This record gives sequence, structure tokens and C-alpha cells, in this order.
Amino acid sequence: MAQYTRNPPLDASDLDRDPMQQLEQWIAAAREAGMIEPTAMTLATASAQGVPSARIVLYKGQHDGGPVFYSNYQSHKGRELQENPHAALVFWWDRLERQVRIEGRVERLPRAMSDDYFKSRPFESQVSAAVSRQSQPVASRDALDERMRAAEERARAEGIECPAHWGGYCLRPTVVEFWQGRHGRAHDRLCYRWMGEDWRIERLEP
Repeated sequence: MAQYTRNPPLDASDLDRDPMQQLEQWIAAAREAGMIEPTAMTLATASAQGVPSARIVLYKGQHDGGPVFYSNYQSHKGRELQENPHAALVFWWDRLERQVRIEGRVERLPRAMSDDYFKSRPFESQVSAAVSRQSQPVASRDALDERMRAAEERARAEGIECPAHWGGYCLRPTVVEFWQGRHGRAHDRLCYRWMGEDWRIERLEP
């Protein structure tokens, strides 16, 4: 059994009072550690009936104190977030023996922010976001590729705008837990809880 020994003990005094600033510090450390996708995070959603699902999305910064990600609003996760806006995010960095878990309510970003971000994406990614009927069945890879090629030709000739069915989300955090591995599985778990006006930090048992 592997032992987690890469970091010194973690105490509340080591953390920023703002969990989102602390998150940025750990993401920066993950970049320095050479993680392939240091901003990858698991997004867990649930249907109105409480049936869960999860997938990896990419962290795209913050808005009003909450983590941001982008997606097709008509995708499986988009439909679930429409039904049930409560969600959770998890970052895991094995090279650092750290994870961060975030819970809260998800809201769509202002349209202007989604438009600006869409314009910053590579051209091929813009086409893919505009054309993909995300999470829907497709007859074959060839059929999908042909639709993508046709859309790319139109976009090169006519330009492309951010589609109404695609854009950003912000998760408004109420719980943020920083987990760091310790020898003997006696891990450090420090949890921020939003109390309405400020964050309270408490230690959880491993």
C-alpha cells in the first residue's frame, strides 16, 4: 500500500482565508508538478429524481467567487443542471497527493461572458461546440465528421457566433474541502463552510 508522504502536515493556519484563492494556489502547484490537465475536475450532477452522474470538465477560472466551466446547455449535464442546480466538483492531483472537493449551486454565466470565452477558443473548437448535439446518439463517426466538415466550410465563409445552446456555468460554493495525504492514511482534511457572511474552517477526521 502506497504511503502519502510528499507534503508537510497541513493546518488551518497554512490556508488562505478565501478558499478560492487557496484553490488557485494548489492549481498553480499542480501546473508546476507537470500534471497533464491540472485544471481537470470531476463534475457530479443529479436528475430531479436524485439519480447521479459524473464526468470530467475543465476549470476555467472564477466568477463572483465561484469556479467556472463551459458546456452545451442541452447536454446530459446541462439538462440535469436545469432540473437540479445542486452539484459538486472534485480536483485530484496524484503527483501532489491532494484533492479539493467543492459543493454548491450552479448558475449560468452572463451571456456576454460566454460569448467572449467562445471567441477565445480555437476555430475548430468553436465549430465543434456549435455543431455537436452533445450527449445525443449519432449514426456513425463518418456521419459526425461529415457534419463537422460542412459546418467548418460554412464558418470559414460566413463566420461563427457562440450558439445559444452553449455557454458557461458558475458554481456558487457553500462547502470547499482541501484534502492532503498523510502517512498511515491519517490524512489532513480542512473544510471551509460558508456561514452567510464569512467562511469557517474546520478540521475533519480522515
